[in-house]
Amino acid sequence: QVQLVESGGGLVQPGGSLRLSCSASGRIHGINVMGWYRQDPGKQRDLVASISSIKTINYADSVKGRFTISRNRAGTTVYLQMNNLNFEDTAVYYCNLQNIYGGGSKADYWGQGTQVTVSS
Repeated sequence: QVQLVESGGGLVQPGGSLRLSCSASGRIHGINVMGWYRQDPGKQRDLVASISSIKTINYADSVKGRFTISRNRAGTTVYLQMNNLNFEDTAVYYCNLQNIYGGGSKADYWGQGTQVTVSS
């Protein structure tokens, strides 16, 4: 099992910044991907950004140039620096860790979610 603990959400004005953190513990496989997803009520959970254990990075088009994802050296903490936030960024943000095993099998773990609200 893997445990994920998120922090850093909150209320911010348009154009402001927030930094989300997610610390992972437990059975973290050497090959994995950590990422951030977000979800509005009644909608599906969408990928915001991800970073693999070999530092491959992906961003949703809507956040490119504004958000930056990174991991600590140990690979146990993932950060999401969010700049120039706008109303559309309001959502619950979930941390995800996906362990990738031989043969293509995967296991997903989720944090409890942290609310980000952009409001004037």
